[in-house]
Amino acid sequence: MTNQAPSDDEIADLLRTARTFAVVGASANPSRPSHGVARFLLARGYEVIPVNPGLAGGDLLGQPVAADLAAITRPVDVVDIFRNSEAALDVVRAAIREKDRLGIKAVWMQLGVINEVAATEAAAAGLTVVMDRCPAIEWPRLLGR
Repeated sequence: MTNQAPSDDEIADLLRTARTFAVVGASANPSRPSHGVARFLLARGYEVIPVNPGLAGGDLLGQPVAADLAAITRPVDVVDIFRNSEAALDVVRAAIREKDRLGIKAVWMQLGVINEVAATEAAAAGLTVVMDRCPAIEWPRLLGR
């Protein structure tokens, strides 16, 4: 990996200070990881904005679903990406475009989602980049509760 991964302390700080996650690729299927992670984040007190064009206008886990990042109207701290590694680049570029309007601080690419170009572009735009990790794993590991 060519990009500098954040330290455990930096990830823990991100998890402590973030309030809102936009979960891109959120699924209505309870057996999908994106559904479980969104539920996990909600249970830990985070606001979650599910993002899925096929579900836009509906609700997922009691939260209104946005079609894309451009459709979100409230602040977002972390864009959590549940898309394949290739598709992650478009999501990261959208996050960069919306960074100032939404206050985005970080992009988080889920387990198995690795895109060095996306990571480099996000870091160059001043975003924290977490790649190939899951907040539902890192939260208990780093915050211990």
